[in-house]
Amino acid sequence: AAVRRVLLLGEGNFSFAASLCGAPGTCLVATCYESEEEACGRGGAAENIRRLREGGAEVLFSVDCTKLKDYFLPGKRGFDCICFNFPHCGRKAGVVKNRELLAHFFHSSAEVLAEEGEVHIALCNGQGGTPADQPRREWHNSWQVVAVAAGAGFILSNVHPFEAETIHGYKCTGYRSQDKSFCLKGALNHVFTRSTPLPCFKPLSCEVELERRKVSFQVPQVLVDKFNRGFLELNSNHPVRTIKEKLTAELSQAFPLQDSDCCLSLLHQGHLNGVCHSNVFWITLSPEETPSTEVVPNGVANAVLSSHTEICRDRDRNGWGNVQEGHRNSYQYCLRPSLLPYAQAVIQRGASLPGTLYVLSGPVFRKCLITPSSMPVFHEMVFACAVDRGTENSCIQMLVKNIESSIRALHQTVSSFKLSISLEEVTNFGTAELSDFAALESQLSDIDSLIRVETETSSSCVGIVRTDHDELESSELVAVFASLNLDLLAMLACGIADWRMLWTSDSRFLCQFPRGELRLFKTFSLYPPSYVHDVSFWVPDGEQFDEVAFHTIARQVSGEMVTSIQLLDSFQQPETGRKSLCYRLTFQSCDKALSCQEAAEMQLLLREEIKQCLAVTLR
Repeated sequence: AAVRRVLLLGEGNFSFAASLCGAPGTCLVATCYESEEEACGRGGAAENIRRLREGGAEVLFSVDCTKLKDYFLPGKRGFDCICFNFPHCGRKAGVVKNRELLAHFFHSSAEVLAEEGEVHIALCNGQGGTPADQPRREWHNSWQVVAVAAGAGFILSNVHPFEAETIHGYKCTGYRSQDKSFCLKGALNHVFTRSTPLPCFKPLSCEVELERRKVSFQVPQVLVDKFNRGFLELNSNHPVRTIKEKLTAELSQAFPLQDSDCCLSLLHQGHLNGVCHSNVFWITLSPEETPSTEVVPNGVANAVLSSHTEICRDRDRNGWGNVQEGHRNSYQYCLRPSLLPYAQAVIQRGASLPGTLYVLSGPVFRKCLITPSSMPVFHEMVFACAVDRGTENSCIQMLVKNIESSIRALHQTVSSFKLSISLEEVTNFGTAELSDFAALESQLSDIDSLIRVETETSSSCVGIVRTDHDELESSELVAVFASLNLDLLAMLACGIADWRMLWTSDSRFLCQFPRGELRLFKTFSLYPPSYVHDVSFWVPDGEQFDEVAFHTIARQVSGEMVTSIQLLDSFQQPETGRKSLCYRLTFQSCDKALSCQEAAEMQLLLREEIKQCLAVTLR
């Protein structure tokens, strides 16, 4: 078995180190800040040091935790675990000084820690400033440990009580730099791991085959990391694919089933009736370009890195949002916002067999406001069936019943929480009453019912059902459609609180679902820090401010790190009629370390982008 290398810092009387001495499979290096003479003056230290040396541990003195690489040659670094129990600047140092100590320590640790290593920091009750502290201190009066660690690229992956009484022979010391103990009641051990770095996305080009010619387009920058992820491919272990497969298997027991995924294009030509133009990603095609990528025969786009050195952006402010009437001819294609039009096309072909359930699935793309459940891209699964007129209600009941039983079975596999699934008839509604998922579907077509799933903590609309009596040429047949948001179902089944986690590049997500097995997800980034910034500006005279475009820019410049945008104030100048808006943005990552400085840089970039793209005047 591999030997685990452990580095202990800031040892007082070395009693903690002595308790670990001789542990099987552990190579121990124990250090303290004082000289050997000063350290041995603490009660019991000399005996503990002797035990450590006899047990084969290495003991070092006068080690500064902020300059660790100075004490270890490159071949002696790569520690699997670095432990620092109750760090303190000494005497009556306040929270600011101790935050600075932790900041330097984390940066220093990053230079000697193994890639998969852990940093353990034990803090007294309240010092960390996380919700794990009971009672919790006000943020400004704490050591802000998660924010400080984020500055060096670390995330908090675990926190548990520091149980001193279970550590044989341990005696805390060092209260105000003296050989005195201090209160350990409520103390916590914080376990930090390395974060994957914040992404720096290069421009991406995509090539598709349309009407037997190769065309390419620039992928909207906000979606670059969402293209070609392959969640639904055969070799994928992603829970979204598992959900799809289990739903398909369940429904195949009740219906003849036919998969129709292979012919779906990423691009939709023309305009979708009723769909607001600010809700879709319009694409400008470049047929004159000859990208080096191979074209997939079925028309599904194959993405490649563009050779362009900068993002090709339409600086016309309308390029981000509403397309004016005069500009629509230059925006003939959009990224598909739904698979419903494709399902309608399958049914309309005339070759569809009555009673056969046609299944389509794939990612769809929509511009939307930033809310906890708003997804600019998600995997949609659409069912379409032509049935004899008069039998559509029984078909819907059978379809929904099987979807319900599938969802219930999925949820019971991983969770003991109660689940309630209901089919709500939709009558006179406004889009505000619908989830973000159902709102755009209602623009595409009239919805008959919503499929809603309720757990003990949340309620989500995961699907819609509709019938169309005029879809088919035959007056004897009626078309029945159902659409499901696979991403929402995966979140509900596996207890994933943030949709962004489904798209993480961190291997600690997918490793929790081996061979596609559904399990209750355990987050690897606890209590991520959040940062608040405000922005205010004058909107162009006589124009309606495009809020969806504003939110889309915020998504792009932050790499989906903006979790909330609130309108704080709206002011109209009486003399001129000019309108000023003030928004509050909250920056927070669900899976990566986000530092205060990085959030501030994102805010500055946001200011520049809205000035350029939305023609606002910053205040």
